[in-house]
Amino acid sequence: MNPAYPFSAVVGLADLKLALVLNAVSSRVGGVLVRGEKGTAKSTIVRALAAQLPRVAVVAGCRFHCDPGAPDPGCPDGPHETTAAGGADAAGALRAASLVELPVGASEDRLVGSLDLERALTEGVKAFEPGLLAAAHRGVLYVDEVNLLHDHLVDLLLDAAALGVCYVERETVSVRHAARFLLVGTMNPEEGELRPQLLDRFGLTVEVRATREPDERAEVVRRRFAFDADPEGFAARWAAEESALAARIARARAALGSVRLPDSRLRQITAVCAGFEVDGLRADLVTAHAAVAHAAWQGRDVVTREDVRVAARLALPHRRRRDPFDAPGLDERLLDELLDQTEPAAPDDPDNPESPEDPDDSGGPGSGGSGGSDGSGAGDGAPAAPESAPEGGPEGARDGAPEGAAGPSEGTGSGDRPQDVAAAGAPFRVPVLKVAGVGAGVAGRRSSGRGRHGRTIGARVPTGAGPAGIDLPATLLAAAPHQLRRGRRGPGLVLRRDDLREPVREGREGNLVLFVVDASGSMGARRRMTAVKTAVLSLLLDAYQRRDKIGLVVFRGAGATVALPPTSSVEAGAARLRALPTGGRTPLAEGLATAAEVLRVERLRDPDRRPLLVVVTDGRATSGGDVTRAAAALAGVTSVVVDCESGPVRLGMAQALALRLGARVLPLESLGDLVRDRRKAG
Repeated sequence: MNPAYPFSAVVGLADLKLALVLNAVSSRVGGVLVRGEKGTAKSTIVRALAAQLPRVAVVAGCRFHCDPGAPDPGCPDGPHETTAAGGADAAGALRAASLVELPVGASEDRLVGSLDLERALTEGVKAFEPGLLAAAHRGVLYVDEVNLLHDHLVDLLLDAAALGVCYVERETVSVRHAARFLLVGTMNPEEGELRPQLLDRFGLTVEVRATREPDERAEVVRRRFAFDADPEGFAARWAAEESALAARIARARAALGSVRLPDSRLRQITAVCAGFEVDGLRADLVTAHAAVAHAAWQGRDVVTREDVRVAARLALPHRRRRDPFDAPGLDERLLDELLDQTEPAAPDDPDNPESPEDPDDSGGPGSGGSGGSDGSGAGDGAPAAPESAPEGGPEGARDGAPEGAAGPSEGTGSGDRPQDVAAAGAPFRVPVLKVAGVGAGVAGRRSSGRGRHGRTIGARVPTGAGPAGIDLPATLLAAAPHQLRRGRRGPGLVLRRDDLREPVREGREGNLVLFVVDASGSMGARRRMTAVKTAVLSLLLDAYQRRDKIGLVVFRGAGATVALPPTSSVEAGAARLRALPTGGRTPLAEGLATAAEVLRVERLRDPDRRPLLVVVTDGRATSGGDVTRAAAALAGVTSVVVDCESGPVRLGMAQALALRLGARVLPLESLGDLVRDRRKAG
């Protein structure tokens, strides 16, 4: 699968291939989430999966791809007669397993389906037009950049993935149809994280990254050149191995029902899940299904320790996150300890001895062997990639010292002595900060906004190149008075383009929350920076939950630095915040001027996303330019000043800054108290 990429060219490719194969063997595993940096062939490998899946029998003419052997009794195109699986009728409707791609910008109508407006308005009949969920039934639903998917589409995916059924209740249409699919998503964590509810819906997760070995990277380029020069010949060279892979998947599917999960192995699975303190029971179910699928893939008829280990490595990492700032991962030493503690005293089946030296057990990741670990059963001439880089290696260093974070001596003038990096405490709930007025930005959860999503509050003539959806009642009311003059004779309405009306919806939008943080020497006094970092970390968590973009400007010493350009990755913001040192003078004006420039550039890139400026400072300005002039450049921007001044005697400098900005003032120590007081009052 995906021969254009050598096996070891992408670290984690073995796990990715295996995770996809396990889902191909058993649909109960629950899908795959692929996390990784850009340019690691995530999308290419996923798209190659559909070609390896066995063909499926469908009812001829059914738009919902019902199985002839067990058709959906509630199918909108039904009822269908049941035919024997593999019979003449079924064989006549064999087709390849579908691979349906859900674009990030898809509409709700495109995903779940809607009223067929053309037939409704021209023929006067009520007909349902299926969406992508119907097309993906019994196939693969692939979402590239799934972390950028709008919340309302995420909600619909959650419902369909949980129930296996799509319910459509809209525009006089009431329809339900089966929607069971293999959900595969790819994402770059730098662009933001997934909601925990959707994260848990993916059965398995895999982390991939490109190798740093020049020879392996060169082999990727060679194979790509070979493909570009002769695509058909390149595919022919790998056709035999791909056919063997498809046949092996079919055999594993057929054998799946005969694989036995002994009670001792089931207890081992539940003990591992409990030992890693994962939430809920979905992890136990997914791990059990994945272990059974892996046993079938390896040709075994009873689940072994190695099957449990492989399944746990793929099913648990993304379920261990306690908050959005935790990186997914699994301590494999702890996994082995838990497996050792719960290992049965005797083999579960005398015909299937469980021995580490058993060659059938050497195919899974982590076993030290290479056979079968790539999920294809056919080597591609390159050694297996390492499971993960050492924690102290370049990959770990990248997370621990992110680019753009000010170093211990960066940004300080002569005589400035930066202090040690202060640690942040546990985040807490913060009051809701909103941008005034009603915007038109992307869907989110912070400020009031009008757009394609939300509750309908009216209708209007379309203002763009085409309507953003159709408000059917308003369109009919606009066309009704003109029917006699237009010569209507049949049941359908005579419509013209100027009759169309689009809905006006009001909901919530996401904003750009730009943090401007004072990291000067005065902030390090009396351990104030620890409280500051905790407060900003709490505000970052709030921004994550409300689907905002965030940016971070830091000022200290001789000037200001954009520590984090505007991004959807709150993880990156938290990492840079934790690495932030303090020390030096306080160039407040430079911090405000840098913030104004960041907002100016971002306004050109994304004019509809409104900014929220959060300035965290005690208001002192011991160096730099004119604060009043710098504040004037931020006129009209909704701002909040978090006053970090402490002690019995206060100078009120943060209050003065807030007056210049027209900002709301929140004392640092009251951020958590405001929410607690509000709860008591309620």
